[in-house]
Amino acid sequence: MAEKRYNMTPDYKQIYLDILHEKFPEKWADITIRNQLDTLNSALDVLKFNKLVFGEPEYTMEFSSQRLRSYDEESILKILKHQKKNELSNLQISKDFKISRNTITKWKSIFKI
Repeated sequence: MAEKRYNMTPDYKQIYLDILHEKFPEKWADITIRNQLDTLNSALDVLKFNKLVFGEPEYTMEFSSQRLRSYDEESILKILKHQKKNELSNLQISKDFKISRNTITKWKSIFKI
């Protein structure tokens, strides 16, 4: 019997469509938000879009939910290239993206950058 394979990548567009229609119908009128729905391809895209929809989170909320974030390889490489291009230290890049310095160090060792 053939085994079914499921796509484990979340459908971010559908998730945000549901959120916008149910919780923020007034934001659905914003053409910028509607146009960016089609560009949700990486974790960085989702984080930027999340700020656009929900605004800047309060420090306590952001801090407590930080450990629940995950990044795809494309996003990690973009962050590391941004660091190298702008000659930023691990501390500076970790503050910019709100990621721990240890995570940045781990990524650098994994991707040999």
